[in-house]
Amino acid sequence: MRYLRSGGPAAIRRPRPTDSGEFVAAARRSRDLHHPWLAAPATPEEYDLYLRRIRRRDSAGYLICDRASGAIAGYVNISGIVLGALRGGFLGYAAFLPYSGTGHASAGIALAIDHAFTSVGLHRLEANIQPGNEPSRRVARKLGFRLEGFSPDYLFIDGAWRDHERWAITAPTPA
Repeated sequence: MRYLRSGGPAAIRRPRPTDSGEFVAAARRSRDLHHPWLAAPATPEEYDLYLRRIRRRDSAGYLICDRASGAIAGYVNISGIVLGALRGGFLGYAAFLPYSGTGHASAGIALAIDHAFTSVGLHRLEANIQPGNEPSRRVARKLGFRLEGFSPDYLFIDGAWRDHERWAITAPTPA
């Protein structure tokens, strides 16, 4: 398997159409873990739409894989990519069972951030996290994100407009 980056228990790579079965099974297995924070693509049709969305110019997507087995442990998305003076985007991420709480998500997200800052050329990534989503908040803190603000009724998720905290990280300044 060819990975874009690897480190610790995880590696990242681009999703492929042939990953549909494994991804959908992992999303279904993790439905209760993710609810009400997000809904991962849980049908082959939703996975196909996901692939089309992350292949646009303003998006990118990565699978977090277990380095030992190659199994899909989670995923990371960057949406709303803007270049020019901003060079930023919005980061979304999720771990799949049984990898939640094992360090795979943190390691994989860190790899995706490094890839975004070095290979993609981004400078800023923002993660919008619902206030009650403590696992996601822990990951953001661990990776060096800073809390920048609060947005009421920010995203429509699970049938309702949800408040979010705005967390951000910027690329290290060259010495």
